Amino acid sequence: MNKHSIITGIAIIVIVIPFAVSGLNIIGAQTLEYRWSSPGEFSFFTMSNHGEVEFCNTIPFWTSFQKFEAITFYDSKHIGSFAVNPLTINPLSSQVQEGIFSSEEIAATQHIFMTLDFEFDGGDIRLDPNKFTVLIQTDTPIIGIIPYSTTTQISGFDFDKIMNAENLSCD
Repeated sequence: MNKHSIITGIAIIVIVIPFAVSGLNIIGAQTLEYRWSSPGEFSFFTMSNHGEVEFCNTIPFWTSFQKFEAITFYDSKHIGSFAVNPLTINPLSSQVQEGIFSSEEIAATQHIFMTLDFEFDGGDIRLDPNKFTVLIQTDTPIIGIIPYSTTTQISGFDFDKIMNAENLSCD
């Protein structure tokens, strides 16, 4: 093998590895499982006072994300966001990370959350739960500089079930 072939081969490897790692992060972010850090004890009102989320990496490679955010809407109006800062999770394991809730109208949001928590626990319906949606957005930049986000829209009831899950794949 000549010197130029070796240099070319090394250059290709150096270029491909960051894109491969970024691709694995994207796959990991899309297959990430999560729940409230205290299984079965999630409530939207508790989330509005900050808290911790347990993340489960279901793939056999390290997974990183820059930001995990649950953005809540009622009747198409943004009422608040719960954001978790950057995290790297070991292969096939789970990790707990603290999150911060922010809202421009915290008192009104907490009132909506308390009412919806009551409804989801079997209480009388006072607010239409079908108008409550949650966007799950996970930011995983490609090679650390090219923005890439995975966004999923689910109902508030489904988000409540996910956050109250008793088991994750990593358990």
